[in-house]
Amino acid sequence: MNFALAAVLLPLLAAVLALCWRRQAARLVWLSTLFSLLLALAALWQVVTFGPASMQLGGWQTGLAIRWQLNELSALLLLMTALIHSLVASYSLSQWRDAGLSADFWPLSALLQSALSSLFLSVDLFNWYVTLELLGLAAVALVLLSGKKALQAAMRYLLLSLAASLCYLLGVALLYGHYGWLDVPQLAVAISEEPVDHRLALWLITAGLMLKAALWPLHVWLPAAHAAAPAPVSALLSALVVKGPLFMLYMIWSQLAGPELAVTGSWLFLLTGSMALVVGGWSALRTPYAKVMVAYSTVAQLGYGLLALGLMLHLTDPAFTQALFIFVLAHALAKTSTFLAVGEMQLRLGGKRLSTFRGASQTMPLAMFAVAVAGGSLIGLPPSGGFVAKWQLLLPLWQHSQLWWLLPVILAGTLLSAAYIFRLVVLAFNRAKPVRPDFAPALLPQWLALLPALLVWMLAFASGSLLSWLGG
Repeated sequence: MNFALAAVLLPLLAAVLALCWRRQAARLVWLSTLFSLLLALAALWQVVTFGPASMQLGGWQTGLAIRWQLNELSALLLLMTALIHSLVASYSLSQWRDAGLSADFWPLSALLQSALSSLFLSVDLFNWYVTLELLGLAAVALVLLSGKKALQAAMRYLLLSLAASLCYLLGVALLYGHYGWLDVPQLAVAISEEPVDHRLALWLITAGLMLKAALWPLHVWLPAAHAAAPAPVSALLSALVVKGPLFMLYMIWSQLAGPELAVTGSWLFLLTGSMALVVGGWSALRTPYAKVMVAYSTVAQLGYGLLALGLMLHLTDPAFTQALFIFVLAHALAKTSTFLAVGEMQLRLGGKRLSTFRGASQTMPLAMFAVAVAGGSLIGLPPSGGFVAKWQLLLPLWQHSQLWWLLPVILAGTLLSAAYIFRLVVLAFNRAKPVRPDFAPALLPQWLALLPALLVWMLAFASGSLLSWLGG
């Protein structure tokens, strides 16, 4: 457990030092992300070797202390957070002056990493609220790094995030008033022993978390915020920030909802997930702007997560839990690559519209290859991580004939994903527009954008171990 604790505290320390030594902020935070990655690997090894562990922070008894739990799932998500942050920090370090990033990016990104890592380790409703607030404030401040053009998008994000926090906190207050517990495992025991109608509390918490995660139809803040933010910030928002509330939805509904309420909630997730796939994919296909397309793609792709969560609650099949978190890992890597590559091409080619990418396969082939490889996982082409997640979703679904209507919905979502990805690829293979004689974009940022796309395809080769791990 000590390795996991260090993986949370190190970025927090780096954020404080980066504020004190602004000139060295980039190197300090970059080094902290690399050491955090090593600590996360050590925490994963600890779970493999010694099994799950828990810690009562402050030495207080259960109920007063904040409980952290390191198990198979939290160790995997901690590693994902550290890996994405190290990739984005490496890209930003190679590019931060050209990309328009100010020195404020470094302490804010470190604070975001610390908050999200703490969220994945916590099993306490109020501590989740604290980490959500830290996560949201850091994310809004990161969006504002683009300057005045991002002010409206950041303000909308902030106001909706505060509204979501009020919904969540009111739901937590109702549960605490009924049962006197904030610790989720203890609260689950209390609910099973003294059943009280807690539907309103769970619906309030769910509404708040769906708004925080930009899940359809509460996604109104996401496209503008992702499009306005610098490329590294968009990568962090799409790959990581929206995954924290999704993880909390899984934890709360899997532990605090009884069988009857779980079936009721499953229909909400199945219907909203289906609409997200279709409406989000159609919006991505219609927009003329590259980053807005990738942002709407996030709305659509999160629909798979909602479907997996709904099916898990409806059918109580552990295969859907595996599908949910394989999707989380694959989507995080694919979206990191997509946003970094698209941002790099926008920066070098000088435009935000999709038409700017005409001929990009000749002018910036490496960055365009990264978009195509990551897009293959978003579509679900084998043997990518996206394919493994979708296969794990479809295989048990095929055996349950009462939910047959989800199969054409998933097919429609897949076809829409292919349509907007190939729309960009076809433009890239058109004849390139003339470029300056001295046009020579740096290769290192493009390789760093390609790396997570390659990792998401390598994820398939470790899928057996991952499925077994998540099944445990």
